[in-house]
Amino acid sequence: MSGQLRHASKMSILGLKKKQPKTFKVKVITMDAEMEFSCEVKWKGKDLFDLVCRTVGLRETWFFGLRYTVKDTYAWLKPEKRVLDQEVPKDSPITFHFLAKFFPEKVEEELVQEITQHLFFLQVKKQILDEEIFCSPEASVLLASYAVQAKYGDYDPNFHKPGFLAQDELLPKRVLMQYQMTPDMWEEKITAWYAEHRGIARDEAEMDYLKIAQDLEMYGVSYFSITQNKRDTDLQLGVDAQGLHIYSPNSKLNPNKSFPWSGIRNISYSEKEFTIKPLDKKKDVFKFYSSQLRVNKLILQLCIGNHDLFMRRRKVDSIEVQQMKAQAKEEKARKKVERQILAREKQMREEAERAKEEMERRLFQLQDEARLANEALIRSEETADLLAEKAQIAEEEAKLLAHKAAEAEQERQRLEVTALKTKEEKRLMEQKMREAEQLAVKLVEQSERRSKEADHLKQDLTEAKDAERRAKQKLLEITKTTYPVEMTIILTKTPLPSVSFLFHHTTFTLPSTHLTFPHLHCPRLEYMEKSKHLQDQLKELKSEIESLKLEEQQQQAAIIVNRNNTQYDLHNT
Repeated sequence: MSGQLRHASKMSILGLKKKQPKTFKVKVITMDAEMEFSCEVKWKGKDLFDLVCRTVGLRETWFFGLRYTVKDTYAWLKPEKRVLDQEVPKDSPITFHFLAKFFPEKVEEELVQEITQHLFFLQVKKQILDEEIFCSPEASVLLASYAVQAKYGDYDPNFHKPGFLAQDELLPKRVLMQYQMTPDMWEEKITAWYAEHRGIARDEAEMDYLKIAQDLEMYGVSYFSITQNKRDTDLQLGVDAQGLHIYSPNSKLNPNKSFPWSGIRNISYSEKEFTIKPLDKKKDVFKFYSSQLRVNKLILQLCIGNHDLFMRRRKVDSIEVQQMKAQAKEEKARKKVERQILAREKQMREEAERAKEEMERRLFQLQDEARLANEALIRSEETADLLAEKAQIAEEEAKLLAHKAAEAEQERQRLEVTALKTKEEKRLMEQKMREAEQLAVKLVEQSERRSKEADHLKQDLTEAKDAERRAKQKLLEITKTTYPVEMTIILTKTPLPSVSFLFHHTTFTLPSTHLTFPHLHCPRLEYMEKSKHLQDQLKELKSEIESLKLEEQQQQAAIIVNRNNTQYDLHNT
């Protein structure tokens, strides 16, 4: 039991002897970076602030401060008090924001260092985008073009293609929602201004941005909610580099009343009551109330700082500031010379690149021309070989064609002779045909004449038959009257002798009842034989004509074919 007590007492003594930590972690957030430091417990606010300024490289320290969040408001780290003794968050690491606490009246005259200009540019740009500073749409577009110039440098249409600003936040949301415009249309407007800023360096573009922004009504103003008395309506108090301003609760652009620093004799507060005493004793003292004592302290701190800077601007610059301005002037001159040299080098490099590109293009062109010439030479050699081969073939074909031409000429002469013979034979045949036609005409005439004679003969035959019939009748009458019985016997048993009657050169044989006309049959037979002979001659003549026509057609076709073959051979040659 006693051992346990001794062990417990020993442990308690060790716990008392354990040292408190000598350092604490701090995270400082600037507008473009985050930094972490290990600070000593005994450090004051000034120690931490100086460390941050040295790290950043800032010499114009009087514009800046370390801000931290306290409940529902913010506060600035006091330089004369220890860090841990102030109402800083108990987190580890403790977070501070390195921001501009006071703003210059004229940025171009007061902001000397480039880092100072850059930090102010980033902070004011963020306040405009977060709508803590009101900015019209036209001014927003112009400021955005300077921000793009500061970020991307000179506009190059070959590099800055449409859509290159799609990821950049350049305009307040209020401006974007105010107009029915697409992001591409906004980018086109910004790019039109951006192209006009060619040749402006980054620090110059940021300074131009601040010179435009410092003319905005809400630039550099810290706003606080106040009441003029404990039962009055709310008002807005604004603190900036020129003095104090009183605004209505719904308007932060145009103040209802202003107190310039040159006209303020004294500022004080008692708990929640704040008093402003004008320099002119005839004017009334202005009193207002804030909701928290902490806010009164913050207001008083900002008033003192802005008033000190206001008075400082109206005095001769300190040696330190004069040195800084001289160094800054020399630095700007040096950078200007460097930019000019860089611009010349850039121009020379661009010209060299263009010359190089031109030479490369010319080289490629010459290479292409050489390649084409080589290909053309190869084709020419191939063509020459081909033409030589074709010339040899053409020479052989020419000899062959000459031979064929000679044969064709012989064939032509033979065909001409044949054609002449054919023409002579045709003429003879035509003459024979004409003779045959004449003979046919004569035969037709003879045929007509014979036909007429046949008609006469038929008529004579009819008359002869009539005479024969009458003679027979007459003979029968005679025989019946003279010898009736004997004639009957003779007619029935024995033939009668031939009795002939000459009538019109015609012989009649009565017993045999057969009539013959020798002088009539002979001409008829002769006519038939001549007609048949004539028809045979006509048929033979027609067959000869047809054979001659067919032979002539075959000869003409052979001539055409030979001519075509000759022309085709000559054409190929």
